[in-house]
Amino acid sequence: MPNQAPSQAISTLVTVRDWLRFAVSRFNSAGLFFGHGSSNAFDEAAYLILHTLHLPLDRLEPFLDARLLPSEARQIEQLLERRVSERLPAPYLTHEAWLQGYRFYVDERVIVPRSFLAPMILEQMQPWLAEPGEVIRALDLCTGSGCLAVLLAEAFPDADIDAVDLSPDALEVAQRNAADYGLEGRITLYQGDLFAPLAGMTYDLIVSNPPYVNADSVAALPPEYRHEPALALGSGADGLDATRIILRDAARHLNPGGLLAVEIGHNRAELEAAFPDLALFWPEIEGGADTVFVITREQLAQ
Repeated sequence: MPNQAPSQAISTLVTVRDWLRFAVSRFNSAGLFFGHGSSNAFDEAAYLILHTLHLPLDRLEPFLDARLLPSEARQIEQLLERRVSERLPAPYLTHEAWLQGYRFYVDERVIVPRSFLAPMILEQMQPWLAEPGEVIRALDLCTGSGCLAVLLAEAFPDADIDAVDLSPDALEVAQRNAADYGLEGRITLYQGDLFAPLAGMTYDLIVSNPPYVNADSVAALPPEYRHEPALALGSGADGLDATRIILRDAARHLNPGGLLAVEIGHNRAELEAAFPDLALFWPEIEGGADTVFVITREQLAQ
């Protein structure tokens, strides 16, 4: 599809419907990759247009035939062109990402929030956590944007939350998101490598969405993913370097009856081969039965 000069596009595309059609065609023609909040060109185009126009993100139909002001058309055109020319994930363009209905600030200091742990947290880790009401301290390892730490605070209102990340830049974003939800007093951030800054500290619940992409997959990532911090994606040849450390050290940071939940992508076979004697349980969740495992302190200690 040939590029249109800005003035030609703005004069030809009049309504939201016009711009939506143009954006979908432009995205498909450019061969963009989707996976940071939307899975296809239509949904992403609709999101970017509605966001730019400050319209409700879940109500496209009433506005399809609305005519745009020239200034609005220019804003949309510039945003769409950045998505194509820079291959930036949409959340980096809008500086927002949505997870289970919660909005989080994001930029290129953190990976775009996405985790199969999120709905499990909001369901208070049921049925794997025996007494959700007794969770008074919880930990989010590899917190990134702080999204899971915020969800832990929402799901367990009596708990204090600690969150750890190796990246000081990521922790600045996490601090902003904690503040946005008024949780500065309940979420404490630590800079360091996994459990390293937490000597002597124990928890009733530990969750982690650590780096888990294996080396071959990292090398084959689409351009959109290469804008995300490499530190938050790859974890050794098989993607399990961080997970091995978590499994090695978690028991001494869990209280009796405590639970560990870790997301590892689709590395179940590799993990079970590496730890054949661990009693890992794999919940059947939206991402399938091989993306998240849970295990108790007592099972780890064995």
